[in-house]
Amino acid sequence: MASRRVGRHGGTAARRAQRGSSNIFSVFEQSQIQEFKEAFSCIDQNRDGIITKADLKETYWQLGKTNVSDEELEEMLKEGKGPINFTIFLTLFGEKLNGTDPEESILNAFKVFDPAGTGTVNKDEFKQLLLTQADKFSPEEVEQMFAVTPIDVLGNIDYKSLCYIITHGDEKED
Repeated sequence: MASRRVGRHGGTAARRAQRGSSNIFSVFEQSQIQEFKEAFSCIDQNRDGIITKADLKETYWQLGKTNVSDEELEEMLKEGKGPINFTIFLTLFGEKLNGTDPEESILNAFKVFDPAGTGTVNKDEFKQLLLTQADKFSPEEVEQMFAVTPIDVLGNIDYKSLCYIITHGDEKED
């Protein structure tokens, strides 16, 4: 009976791990996944299911770029934070194509404007920053953003909720 329990828990953990790794497959359409499989196969020169530095070097060589340094290749591989199999490959492209930073990075950026740690930033001050700093927003872009931004009665933006919307989408869009 004890061994039966162990087996059940192991199966549950395995199912959870499988679900966790397969979530990226729901981001893309089946035709897109097939295209990524073809690209992965082209890069995985030795067909072992893992993209290595040698695979990348050979791929670049075939594309006519023969001066790629080992350091550049290693930097590319570091993005996978471990061996790059097809699921990791797909995840990396999902992050790149989605165009958003991980939620934690965005939260950390907002925290710079919230030294008291309240979880909010003033809407008017934030609007001024968006219109005048770095990659300036147009007034229309600011208004579009504020249309889906959680703002309280005091005019403060709940940036934790906004970060969730940025990285996961606004549930009202569906």
